[in-house]
Amino acid sequence: MPPMDVDVCDGAWRKARRSVNNGACVEVASTHATVLVRDSVNPAGLTIKYAAQTWQSFIADTKGGAFDVVR
Repeated sequence: MPPMDVDVCDGAWRKARRSVNNGACVEVASTHATVLVRDSVNPAGLTIKYAAQTWQSFIADTKGGAFDVVR
């Protein structure tokens, strides 16, 4: 049984276009005002739910380099 009561069909889950087939991916799905995130290796496991605005801010920060590691 999924850990959350959400209405997402399996076809709605998607991986990032840049992910590789090494099993180290997350999948996302959208519902009305939320974005769901899960581990692609364990799709029946934990699902994390974010408000759509929070997710959009995270994506914008990621694209803007906020989480880049300086070496």
